[in-house]
Amino acid sequence: MSERVKGTNAMIAGMNPVMMAGEFAFVAWPADTPWPDGTIASHAEPEGLSLIVPMAAAPAQVVPMRCITLQVNSSLEGVGLTAAVSTALAHANIPANVVAAYHHDHVYVPADMADRALTILTDLQKDSAQ
Repeated sequence: MSERVKGTNAMIAGMNPVMMAGEFAFVAWPADTPWPDGTIASHAEPEGLSLIVPMAAAPAQVVPMRCITLQVNSSLEGVGLTAAVSTALAHANIPANVVAAYHHDHVYVPADMADRALTILTDLQKDSAQ
């Protein structure tokens, strides 16, 4: 396993954002119901179970999301990556839901804004690498 990156600028400069295939939805899911194939993530909240599922498994009238994975192996103790990504997207009026996993951070944005979001994050990475 490669060494984890911890410094703010180093995380941003090394993030190499990549659009993942497919569209996903954030949904509330009945606890006693099997998860759909392709479920990406889960979180048990006081109000119930939340899942990130492929659009094909989502109920009607949900926002289709695309996932941009930040390919930096960021430290779980690193500070500033999420803030920098969220701020850059907020300045462009793009909603973002960031999911931090063990190896990478994943940014979910509305599907119709995903290409613009990827460009913004790629530019952010390039600016930090200079």
